[in-house]
Amino acid sequence: MLTKRIIPCLDIKNGRTVKGVNFIDLKDAGDPVELAAAYAREGADELVFLDISATEERRKTLAELVLKVAEKVNIPFTVGGGIASVEDVDILLQNGADKISINSSAVKNPDLINKLADKFGSQCVVVAIDAKQIDGKWKVHLVGGKVPTEIDLFEWAAEVEERGAGEILFTSMDHDGTKEGFANEALAKLSTSLNIPIIASGGAGNMDHFADTFTKGLADAALAASVFHFKEIGIPELKSSLKTKGIPVRT
Repeated sequence: MLTKRIIPCLDIKNGRTVKGVNFIDLKDAGDPVELAAAYAREGADELVFLDISATEERRKTLAELVLKVAEKVNIPFTVGGGIASVEDVDILLQNGADKISINSSAVKNPDLINKLADKFGSQCVVVAIDAKQIDGKWKVHLVGGKVPTEIDLFEWAAEVEERGAGEILFTSMDHDGTKEGFANEALAKLSTSLNIPIIASGGAGNMDHFADTFTKGLADAALAASVFHFKEIGIPELKSSLKTKGIPVRT
C-alpha cells in the first residue's frame, strides 16, 4: 500500500495565512514563509499554498511569496489561486512550485486542464473541487465557495481525470473548519470511482479524523489547516498515531 500523505494547507490573503469556518470568518494564522519552513522541519509530506482571494479579486497568485516559501522548504509544494493560463503556471514553476492547483478556471475553461497536462505533465496538475450538499446532492462551488453551480461533484471529478489531471483536492464546504471529521462517504465514492489520488480537505479536528479519512474515506492524502497552524495537532505525533493504527506514513 502506498504511504498516506499529510499536507498542511496555507490559505493566503493579503500575504498572511488565514483560516475560517465554512469558508468565512477568516482569522490570521501567521506568516506563510515561517509556517512553511516549520512544517517542512516537522515532517509534512507536502504543502499546499492557496491564494484564496486571487480569483475573486481577479489578480495573479503572489509569485514573489511563492518564491520565498519555496526557498524554505524541501518537500513538494502545490500553489493555487488565480491561475488561468499556461503562462501563469510557467511563472509559478519557475518560482519554485512543484505542482499547481486550479479550481474556478478549470470549470470555466475545462480545456485548460488538457493544456496544462500536455505542457507540464499530469503529475503537475491538481484540480481543486469545492462542493457542498444541496438537497442531498453534492454541487460544485466556485470563487472560494461563493458561487454555486449545478455541476455534480462526481461527474466533474470524472471529467477532470479524463482531461489529464494528476490529482483531485476535494474540499467539503459543509465540513470546512468544523473539526467534526472529513466527508468520508463522498471521499470513498471518489476514490473508488477514479484512478487518480484524492486529497481530503475540510473537517480535520483530531487524529482519529485523519485515520478515518484514510480507512473509511479511502483518501490518498489528508489536508488540514487550523489544527496545524494553531498547534492543536503536531505532525510527528499524528504520524506516530497513524502508524500505531497500521496506516502507512512516511517518517
